[in-house]
Amino acid sequence: MEKMKVLIVDVNFMFLKGLETVLNEEPSIELVGEARTGSEAASMAGALKPDIILMDVNMPSEDGIGIMKKIIEEVPETNILVLAVDVHKEGMIEALRNGAKGYLLKSLLPNELLAFIQMASRGEYVISGPIAKEIINNLAKLEDHFASRNALPKSNLLTRREKEILSEVVKGMTNRQIACSLFISENTVKNHIRNIMEKLHMNSRGQVAAFALQEGWLQKTV
Repeated sequence: MEKMKVLIVDVNFMFLKGLETVLNEEPSIELVGEARTGSEAASMAGALKPDIILMDVNMPSEDGIGIMKKIIEEVPETNILVLAVDVHKEGMIEALRNGAKGYLLKSLLPNELLAFIQMASRGEYVISGPIAKEIINNLAKLEDHFASRNALPKSNLLTRREKEILSEVVKGMTNRQIACSLFISENTVKNHIRNIMEKLHMNSRGQVAAFALQEGWLQKTV
C-alpha cells in the first residue's frame, strides 16, 4: 500500500523532532520534509506534493494563514491540519474558513494524532476533543442568533435534527459516527448535511461547520 506523505511545519525545533519520532514509527506514513518557516513550507509543499501538512500557523515574522492559503491554492490536493498550543476559537475559525482540514492541540496523544491524520487523508474535517467541547459549551441557540441579528430569512432556519447533526459535524465526526450516535442511517445523515448546505448556500461541510462556529448558532449539547 502506498504510504501517506506528510510534511511538518513548526518554528520550534524540538517540537518538530517530537513529531518526527511519532510519524517515523507509523508504517503507513512517509515523513517527506520538515520546515521551520512559512517560505520553506510553501517551497517544500510545491516540490513534494504532500498528502498531509501538519502546520503551526502562529509564525513570529510571517503571516501563517496567508502561507497556508498560498499552499492550498498551489497544491489543492494537500490537506492541512493546523496545530495550536491552546484553545483559540478565533484562530480555529480563521484557519477553517481559509481551507484548513482540521485544528488540533499540540498536547494530543500520538495515537490521537495518527488517527486524525488518517481521517484528514480521507477528506474528513477534524477538531481535537478539548477544542470541540470548548466550542460546543459556548455556542448560543440558533433561534436567539436570528432573533437578535436577523442574519438569514426564517425560511432558512435549520430543523432540530439538522442542528443536532451540525453539532456532530463541528466535533469532527464522520457520517457513519453521526449515524451511530443519533441512531439513524448513514444515508439519512448525508441527506441532512446536503439540505444544510443547500439552506446556507455552501458547498462543503467544512464551510458550514466554520460558519456555524463563527456565528454561534448551535444549542449547547455537552
